[in-house]
Amino acid sequence: MVNAIKGLFVSCDVPMAQFIVNLNASMPASERFIVHILDPTHMFIQPHMGEYIRSKMAEFRDQNSYEKPT
Repeated sequence: MVNAIKGLFVSCDVPMAQFIVNLNASMPASERFIVHILDPTHMFIQPHMGEYIRSKMAEFRDQNSYEKPT
């Protein structure tokens, strides 16, 4: 019998994949969202976590952006 799980396919560069893996690892075991890592740049995640990951990436970008002083 096949046990299928619906997932969202993510394709990104290696640093972003590591960001997602670390984000997943920082969550409690019951809330982890990575279904399967295919290779260093591709993975399947739970579909409902797509927007959460996008918001965390935007937050990270905002924290690491340089604004020239006026």
